[in-house]
Amino acid sequence: MAGRVLFSLPNGLWFLSPLSPVNSKSNHLKNRLHFRQNPPPSSSKAVTFCSYRNHLQSVGEEPVVAEPFVLTTPLYYVNAPPHMGSAYTTIAADVIARFQRLLGKKVIFVTGTDEHGEKIAAAATAQGSSPSEHCDTISHAYKMLWKDLDIAYDKFIRTTDPNHEVIVKEFYSRVLANGDIYRADYEGLYCVNCEEYKDEKELLENNWCPMHLKPCVRRKEDNYFFALSKYQKPLEEVLTCNPDFVQPSFRFNEVQNWIKSGLKDFSISRASVDWGIPVPNDNKQTIYVWFDALLGYISALLEDNEQPTLQSAVSSGWPVSLHLIGKDILRFHAIYWPAMLMSAGLSLPKMVFGHGFLTKDGMKMGKSLGNTLEPKDLVYRFGTDAVRYFFLREVEFGNDGDYSEDRFINIVNAHLANTIGNLLNRTLGLLKKNCQSTLAVDSTIAAEGSAFKDTVEKLVEKARVQYDNLSLSSACEAVLEIGNAGNLYMDEHAPWSLFKQGGASSEAAAKDLVIILEAVRIIAIALSPVTPRLCLRIYSQLGYSKDQFDAITWVSLSLSLRLFETKWGGLKGGQVMAQPKPVFARIEDRTEGEEGGETTKEVMKAKKKIPETQGVAKA
Repeated sequence: MAGRVLFSLPNGLWFLSPLSPVNSKSNHLKNRLHFRQNPPPSSSKAVTFCSYRNHLQSVGEEPVVAEPFVLTTPLYYVNAPPHMGSAYTTIAADVIARFQRLLGKKVIFVTGTDEHGEKIAAAATAQGSSPSEHCDTISHAYKMLWKDLDIAYDKFIRTTDPNHEVIVKEFYSRVLANGDIYRADYEGLYCVNCEEYKDEKELLENNWCPMHLKPCVRRKEDNYFFALSKYQKPLEEVLTCNPDFVQPSFRFNEVQNWIKSGLKDFSISRASVDWGIPVPNDNKQTIYVWFDALLGYISALLEDNEQPTLQSAVSSGWPVSLHLIGKDILRFHAIYWPAMLMSAGLSLPKMVFGHGFLTKDGMKMGKSLGNTLEPKDLVYRFGTDAVRYFFLREVEFGNDGDYSEDRFINIVNAHLANTIGNLLNRTLGLLKKNCQSTLAVDSTIAAEGSAFKDTVEKLVEKARVQYDNLSLSSACEAVLEIGNAGNLYMDEHAPWSLFKQGGASSEAAAKDLVIILEAVRIIAIALSPVTPRLCLRIYSQLGYSKDQFDAITWVSLSLSLRLFETKWGGLKGGQVMAQPKPVFARIEDRTEGEEGGETTKEVMKAKKKIPETQGVAKA
């Protein structure tokens, strides 16, 4: 087989490079299709995707350059403004990206908007605007919300970008040349909201879509189809060889079951939709959402002012390390997308992670129920750090999660204001009163013979492992345990009493304060992926600058230097701390929109009526 072969180390799979198109064929499932022409031929050897793991240190005599860590959110559909479901996905992606940057990796964090299709044209008409104007408005709303939520993305792709259209057409032409696109009539039940034909067995009574609770309509269309069914065996082999390809494990089982039930070819164009990318050589058809939006993950990788080609985009970071999605689009990312990539001869993503939905007070959210949840409203009322922390700490990543305002306030106050914020504030208060805000000794000297140091280092290592495993709630819990241990240490050692005794007791008390502040310093690093603003305020209280905070790493880029910033020993004797000032005010004491704890104006805790603009929290 011509072309290079690429090895993906993390998942132990051999994949074909863009230089070697796949030519595997297998039988098509006609799936109630009425063919005008014969579908592509169906015989040739299947591609094998298994191999043994190799530990590659170098290629020839050249050192291996570390691959970038590339992660994506879905490209959010702009038929309506962003909601808490899309915010949740993007916050989680941002936490993962920040953690990977702390490890010293080059990170490419991709997000963006999917801007073509029938629903978008209809939404624009309903608003009295053109599709282009509508897309500009909603895409801007996403960017503004991401700014409010401290989302530090690297690439924001819009599927209306001209360069994206070039990539889509080249990809389409490559799949066509591989014999995997054919034309046929299709008649079936169509959900406009899903933009998908449905099997009757999937539907509720009277042919209602179970996702959108609206009736599907019968349509007959002349479309182009992708021969998904021929990739049944290769996809089975991918899952057999790499059980980590889809996560969490119960999502993997879902995908396995879908594939085992038999794959059906699917439509990749629409004749009745004008707002979209025209099919190459057939301007009467537009390319369907999955052969458009999914390519945004690749076109986003193009460098500025770079000639838009599939090869140049792929060479800038493909394959993706992690696709982060809502569970409702799992099938498209874990089955359709890998098959499309195989057809085009491109490497598969290393992992697809499908998270759950959000509910409110135990109920599914929806406009009809009047219980939608607006992320901008939450940020305005409670602050960015509170929103980010609650949803990452209280929702087990991968499962469904519930929001209740009372629980939100209780968790945020207990964890951020009391456990962490109050620990820092009262320690700095004692340091100011008894040590002129100056550390008496290095933290390594202060902790000699103390089991507390070992406890902190074990917990921060536990947090690192949990972040790395995408167990984000458990990572937050491990960091919180450091705060709990610090408060317990403070209460047991009672430095306020030791200072009153003077002499050696006073010296011991001064060391105790250094020990506690060193633990808080480590908390500031370990929790910074989740609550970056809060952790910057903590770092500033410890006498560091913003530039120093921005430069922190979990470990040194040069392991030979052994400079592990989450290891004990960062604080030095003679270091001057800032004046004590609360870094996180309790919510009931915070003025709406403020985070620094500088005011004491009480916030109304009565639940506000939230505008009804969000459906189920899905990506």
